Amino acid sequence: MSTTTTVRLGDQERELLAELAEEYGGQSGAIRRGIHLLAQQKRQREAIREFLDEWAEESGTPDSEDVAAMRRRYFPQ
Repeated sequence: MSTTTTVRLGDQERELLAELAEEYGGQSGAIRRGIHLLAQQKRQREAIREFLDEWAEESGTPDSEDVAAMRRRYFPQ
């Protein structure tokens, strides 16, 4: 099922959307891709939060070096 949603954009956002639309098959495609990327990032944040909570329960609070190592291992870019 397809629906229509109105989004108000400023000049900068309109320019970015026009730029991205070329690559993603139009404005709707670019917006859909953006939504999927945001959802993926949210799931990644939730996963690392859950992992850190479990780590803290088992081994104590991780220090910044531990967090950096986990980020490299589980969320390579």
